Amino acid sequence: QVQLVESGGGLVQPGGSLRLSCAVSGFSLEYYAIGWFRQAPGKEREGVACISSREGNPDPAKGRFTVSRDIAQNTVYLRMSRLKPEDTAVYYCAAVFAFGQPLCSSAVSDYHYWGQGTQVTVSS
Repeated sequence: QVQLVESGGGLVQPGGSLRLSCAVSGFSLEYYAIGWFRQAPGKEREGVACISSREGNPDPAKGRFTVSRDIAQNTVYLRMSRLKPEDTAVYYCAAVFAFGQPLCSSAVSDYHYWGQGTQVTVSS
């Protein structure tokens, strides 16, 4: 049974950092791509970062959001820095079978399995 559980959300001040975790079970990260998404009130869900099954990332070290993974811990992380109030949203991780693919997608429709989300609030 595929499961994804996000954690690490909370209240952070503007300019601060936060690391979200996505603990997965029922599959191996070596065969699945993981995407991170967010949804603010009244807005559509959007992709913020992803990591492929081959640990490729479309935009490595670009922007304020960085994805990494720990195969042994079955966990994917989203490191967020220089946070802004507009980053306030529910953050989700999602998975799709993508064995051998060097790149990953940030499109919501490409992912099949989703976690329940974790709230991130950026406010002073």
